[in-house]
Amino acid sequence: MTVSDWSDWLPRAVEDADPETVAIWYLGCNGFVLKGSEGTTVYIDPYVGLGDPPRTIRMIPVPFDPADVTEADAVLATHEHTDHVHGPSQAPILENTGATYVGPDDSLEVALDDEAWLDDYDLSEDQFEEVSEGDTIEIGEFTVHVEPAYDPDATHPVSYVFEHESGTFFHGGDTKPADEFADIGERYDIDLGVLAFGTIGNIADKQTGDPVRTKWYSDENQIVEAASDLQLDRLLPSHWDMWKGMTSDPKILHHHAKSFEFPASLELVEIGDRVEL
Repeated sequence: MTVSDWSDWLPRAVEDADPETVAIWYLGCNGFVLKGSEGTTVYIDPYVGLGDPPRTIRMIPVPFDPADVTEADAVLATHEHTDHVHGPSQAPILENTGATYVGPDDSLEVALDDEAWLDDYDLSEDQFEEVSEGDTIEIGEFTVHVEPAYDPDATHPVSYVFEHESGTFFHGGDTKPADEFADIGERYDIDLGVLAFGTIGNIADKQTGDPVRTKWYSDENQIVEAASDLQLDRLLPSHWDMWKGMTSDPKILHHHAKSFEFPASLELVEIGDRVEL
């Protein structure tokens, strides 16, 4: 059972919100909630797990208990890693709300086969929808395009472009710069984009426990390269807060981005913060 450090104020804040455009809450790690002006609510990569100490140690609060979420239309996964596909974090949301779980094949394989959500939770097969690059789906007031991502540590990562009458939002999962981003930047006018950012750290090897020099997320130069290719008006760095040994300070990105046309500005948030599209 998940115990939230913050009780249920964050799910209640999302459910009580009545945004004029699209409200976006940062859940820490790489999790986000989007709520549109008509009430459509989408969770992306929500994760409330504690990691696997001492290898991965959560450095931020657990902001909500997924059992407290009573309104959601969909939960999206960007790739199959445990801090993006995690039954205890996501299945209760599907169970309580009837939301659809959307993700690429390897993400659904983790949910349905490796973790057997259908056996452990009151869910049905028709709540799961597989997507791949080039697909477009409608989720309430959002048109969601599935685009490529480059994460060499994942087996099938994707990114998502959300189009809404108020603007366009991009979530890249844990991607690093990708050859396809220049094309994506030409095809969409992205108002706000999320890219994972972190440092290089010594992380214990899964088998031996020995510290290994590890780079999971874009560094300062890579995140600006990706944001520039995507032509992001606003860059929101994520994931920098999560794992011990991999954290960083997103304020330093001002120095790296200031000579580039894109991103035009940085949107720096902490866990629990809300921004508008």
